[in-house]
Amino acid sequence: MTIKSYIRTVPNYPKHGIMFRDITTLLKDPVGLRLTIDGLANRYKSTKIDKVVGIESRGFILGAPLAYALGVGFIPIRKKGKLPADIIGHDYELEYGVDRIEMHVDAISEGENILLVDDLIATGGTAQAAVILIEKMGGNIVECCFAIDLPDIGGSQRLLEMGHKVFSLCEFEGD
Repeated sequence: MTIKSYIRTVPNYPKHGIMFRDITTLLKDPVGLRLTIDGLANRYKSTKIDKVVGIESRGFILGAPLAYALGVGFIPIRKKGKLPADIIGHDYELEYGVDRIEMHVDAISEGENILLVDDLIATGGTAQAAVILIEKMGGNIVECCFAIDLPDIGGSQRLLEMGHKVFSLCEFEGD
């Protein structure tokens, strides 16, 4: 089985016309979770990665066990105001306003190889902001990886246009 078969689609959530791809059904299933983490770990086991960076919050769920499987550290990128020590942040535009993501200033050292992880890439706004933040810190992004890509929405293409490799375990066309 592929991980796609473990992902629930919820029509009209959070608003009419949206087909929400819910990974909670993937995460609760031990086979689905193992397929996801092992699928990502197998892709990167021969790649020089110093740290895995996960985007709040579902990027934490995938990123931490992936970092463990690869034998590297894990760095959380958080929403504004959630980190206790000195931070660096990046503001980015949303459909209806501005948001901010942050990480600790000592999280990444210049030249470290970073794997960026999140559960899903849709419009790509948060992932693009994370890329910019990692690059501000001097990190070298090896790849941006996701469990799910919604390619018709364009986020993965935006990351490619920024010069970054993108990988996903599955795609859902049309939404």
